[in-house]
Formats: sequence, C-alpha cells, structure tokens
Amino acid sequence: MIILGIDPGIATLGYGVIEKDERGNCRAIDCGVVVTPKEEGLPVRLAMLEEGVKKILDKYRPDEVAMEELFFSKNITTGIAVAHARGVALLTCVKECGRLYEYTPMQIKQALTGYGRADKKQIQSVVTSLLHLKAVPKPDDAADALAIALCHASASRFGELFAVGNMTRAKGKNQNVTPLNAYQELMMSGARSSKKGSRSGKGFSSAGSADALQKATGLSGVTGVGRASTSLKLPTKTTTKTTVKTALKEETKQKSEGQVCVQVQKSLQRTNKEKEI
Repeated sequence: MIILGIDPGIATLGYGVIEKDERGNCRAIDCGVVVTPKEEGLPVRLAMLEEGVKKILDKYRPDEVAMEELFFSKNITTGIAVAHARGVALLTCVKECGRLYEYTPMQIKQALTGYGRADKKQIQSVVTSLLHLKAVPKPDDAADALAIALCHASASRFGELFAVGNMTRAKGKNQNVTPLNAYQELMMSGARSSKKGSRSGKGFSSAGSADALQKATGLSGVTGVGRASTSLKLPTKTTTKTTVKTALKEETKQKSEGQVCVQVQKSLQRTNKEKEI
C-alpha cells in the first residue's frame, strides 16, 4: 500500500511517500517540498500548490493520503493562509484519491514516540530509524510529512476512525463516516454537466446540486455545491424584532408573577405570626 503524507503550508508544503507491506513494514519512496515564492499573490501560490500536489499524486498514485490537522493559537493571519493551502491540498487529493485521513500533531507524536509532546528532533530521529534512512530527511517539512505517513501506517488498522469527514472520531465512535468517493462521483457528474451546460449557456449551479450532494453523502444542510437550496430560509429583520419583543414580554411577565408570589408568601407569614400571638 502506498501512503502519501502531507504537511500543509502556504510557503512550503511538505510531502512524504512510503510503502507499507503486508507485514506492516514501511520503506521510504520519496520526500520533498512544494515551495511557493512569497512575492506572488495568494491565488497564484494556491494554484502552484495545487499543481505541485497533483504532480505528486499522478506520479506515485497513493492508495491513501494522510494530512496534519491545522492548529494555531498565536499568529491567526498565518494560520488563515495555511488553512487556504490545506483546503487546496484536500480538494486536489479528494479528486485524485478519495481516501483521506487526518491526525492532530499530538496524535502523530504519540504514535511515533509514545509521547504526545515530543520535540521535533525526537520525531526526526524516530522517522530516520523506522525508515532505515542514512540521514535525517531535509527540510523539516519533508520529515514531518514522512512522520504523518508513518502515523497513518500504524493507525490504519483502526479503519475509518481518522477519515476526513468523520465528525465522531473525537468521541471514539465510528459511525456515519462520509463516503469521500461520493464526492468524487458528484464532482465528475458535475463536471460533465458543466461541460454540457457551457455549450447551451447553462452551468452547474442549479439549486438541486446541494440536494444531490446531501443525497450522495448523507450530510444534512449541505449547500457547498452550486447555489444554496431554495428551501433554506434565513431569518429576516422583522422576524428577529418580533422574536426579541416576544422574549421581553415573556421576561416581564415572569418577573411580575415572581413579585406576586413573593407578596403572597409575605402575607401568609404575617398571618401565621398573628395567629401565634
């Protein structure tokens, strides 16, 4: 089985390709990076990343693709750019492969070293040892991508638990996994419809495309393909104002009822005291 590991990034996207045999042993096939110049604008850099990832997929034809989940806490601006790059990589991979998996940085470190907070040098040392390499892979992004691929090689026995689209994996459940091949089939049918529509002046942007995606994937409320379904209704300003007024009236009513209850309780207490006297 050929596994492609991807370490997403906007300036440097790392990739690592390994082969896993029937016994579970892994060997490195290739690793490297896709670099984009900072002088270019974001759309151009994303297009370069797409072209680079597609070339890797065409060359090695991986059976499965593993990718690192995106986490950032300080530099939000950089995180957004990396998120764009990760989205492009996901889109390119799902078109060509369809079997996508993702792991958090802590899960990758835990799988390779047994310690979720291992440093970069420890990860690189384990990668070099497991793949029987003569030296540590360079640059660091390539080594990280190999680590992601090795993590998936060891975790692939858990089936679809770490599949992209499985929203229950954090709870340890493996239900309602989105069949990514359905996305591919829908894209292919959409592309054919788009080609036919371009001749007749119609594009693949009908309101029914969202319903088609929902039917293919089992996801509810999906409106990501074409225009949103016409059945999707958004709250208007009038509806919002009416809701707020109703809430205020209800709150005022509850307060007045509470005040009456307090007065009744005080009245009963005075009556009881007078009886005792």
